[in-house]
Formats: sequence, structure tokens, C-alpha cells
Amino acid sequence: MGAPTLSLKGRALRLLSQREHSLEELRRKLARHVQEGDDLAAVLHDLQAKGFINESRVVESVLHRRAGQLGAARLRQELQAKGIASEAVQQAVAGLQSSEFQRAHALWLRKFGTPPGDDAREWARQSRFLAARGFSGDIVRRVVRGEAPEPDAE
Repeated sequence: MGAPTLSLKGRALRLLSQREHSLEELRRKLARHVQEGDDLAAVLHDLQAKGFINESRVVESVLHRRAGQLGAARLRQELQAKGIASEAVQQAVAGLQSSEFQRAHALWLRKFGTPPGDDAREWARQSRFLAARGFSGDIVRRVVRGEAPEPDAE
């Protein structure tokens, strides 16, 4: 009966080799592969004890991969969907607030490059684009209006 657990552990390690996964993500992905005699909780506990599953690495990975394309609201949703603890989500999102305008502006420049002027349809299209990516209404208005980002104070 040890072989099915190894199979479950093998699946978990394969998933972890592709990218960082939270404990909850692995639980959801592996649940459908549990067979009689498997102990999913024990497999996950073992992987976590050995450092293969690490919440802070998951947060870091998500922020590294997605912060250039998404606003704080969408990043918060992604982290919550991965089952990350709310304190860790709050801390990660709080760290992004200072760069929110710069990130939105850089994304907007790559996609559009010029303010919509008096064209209401284009204004709405550009605004929807940024809002759908989780940027706040204030940030969206400032970016679409054509405000330039402030130079870094550091």
C-alpha cells in the first residue's frame, strides 16, 4: 500500500518542480488522485516539513511573475485563491501600494502609449483594461488622463 502514497508524493513533487504551490493549491490538485490507502494530509505535511511547500515563496513568486501586469486588487484575489493566509496577503499587497501608479502606467504605455483625448469610447476602453487588471479607480483615472509617474524618491 506504500506505492499509491509515493505516486501522490510524486505528483506533488512534479507540480512543485514546475512552480511554487501553496498547501491549499496542492490539496485541491491532488485530491482527485487520492486512492484507497493514500494519506494526502501526511504527504502534504511531509513536504511542508521538508521545506518543499513554503507560503512566503509562493507569495514572492506570484508577486514577481504578476505584479507588472496586475493591480493590488487582482493580486490580492490570486493570493487568496491560492489559500495564502490573510495576514501574508495584506502584507504583500501593502508592499505594492507605493508602486501601483508606476506599474499601471508602464502597463498602459505598453498597451496604448497615448491618452485617449476627447474620445469617450477610447477613454472607456483604456479604463476598462486597467480596471480589469485590478488597478483602483483613482489610479486608472490618473493614468488614462496621461499623468506621468513621479520619479523614484530613492
